[in-house]
Amino acid sequence: MILTIFCWVALILFVGLSLKKAKQFSSLPMHGRQDLYPIPLEDTDKAKYGGSYMEEDRWFEKKLPHNTGAMIIDMLGEMLFIKKLFVNQNKFWWVSYSLHLGIYAALAWTVLLFVGAFAGQASVFGTIVYVLVTIAGVVAGVLMTIGAAGLIIKRMTQHEFKAYTTPQEFFNLFFLLAVAVTGLLTFILNGCTFNYGYAITYAMTRFQSLPAVCAGNLYPVANTGILYLHILLLGAVMIYIPLCKMSHYVGKYFTFHSVIWDNRPNMAGSKVEETIIAESGIKPAPGKNWAAPHYQPAPAPEAAKEEK
Repeated sequence: MILTIFCWVALILFVGLSLKKAKQFSSLPMHGRQDLYPIPLEDTDKAKYGGSYMEEDRWFEKKLPHNTGAMIIDMLGEMLFIKKLFVNQNKFWWVSYSLHLGIYAALAWTVLLFVGAFAGQASVFGTIVYVLVTIAGVVAGVLMTIGAAGLIIKRMTQHEFKAYTTPQEFFNLFFLLAVAVTGLLTFILNGCTFNYGYAITYAMTRFQSLPAVCAGNLYPVANTGILYLHILLLGAVMIYIPLCKMSHYVGKYFTFHSVIWDNRPNMAGSKVEETIIAESGIKPAPGKNWAAPHYQPAPAPEAAKEEK
C-alpha cells in the first residue's frame, strides 16, 4: 500500500500546491502594469493595429471595451501553442513546444487512465479508451524525451541560452527527461502496453497494493526496478513542479490579466486608485529591506557633507 499512498499523496500535493501558488499570485500587490498594445480586450478594429479606447473622444465617460472572445482566443493560442515564443523565437519554438506538448499528452494520459480504470477493457468504450491511452502515452514519452534532450543540448551549446541558463533549469530538464525515458522503457518492457498505468490507477481507485495488482491477471505488469523507479520519479516530479519555476502554468493567467492586459485607467474613485492607495503603505517584512537605491534612507547631514 505504500506505493499506492505515495501516488495519492503526489496527486493531491500537485493539485493543492498549484492552488496555493495561484492564491499567492492573486494576493500579491499590484504589478507595474505594461499596457503592451495590441491588447485583445480592445474592440476588434482597434486591436488590429494596436489602438486603444483612449483614442475615443471623452473616453472616460464611456464603458470600457472587454472583448471576451478575442481574449479567450489569444489565451488559447499561448496556452496550447506557445504563440509568443513562435513569433519571437521561431528557431527555439519547435524544441520547447515538443516538451510542452508532451506534458499536455501526459496529462491527457493520466486522465484517460482514471477513466479506463472504471470503464474496464471488455466494453467498446473501454477499448477506445485503451487505444487513446496508448496513443497519448507514446506521444507523451517521445515528445518529452525529444523536447527535454533538445533543450538541454541547446542550453549547453548555444551562447545566447548558455549565458543565462541556471543550474536549476538543467536539473529541471534532466528530471523531466528521466521521467520520460523510464516511462518509455517501462512501456517497452511490458510488451509495448501501458498496463502499468492501468495498474496504478486501479490500485489508487480501489485502495489496493500496487505490487499485488501488478502481479494479478487483470493488468499483468513486469515487476522490474525500472517500473518502480519510474513511479517514484513521476510522483516526485508532480510534487516538485508547483514548487519551482515550472509552475509558470499558474502564473501565466496573472501575467496576462494583471500585467500585460490590465489597461484600466487610474481615475478618481476607481478601483485602481483604491488599490494603489491601499498598497502604498506596504513595507518589507521585519528584518528585511528593499535594495532599490531610491528606497534607501537619506544619509545623515554630516555624512552628506563628507560626500560633497
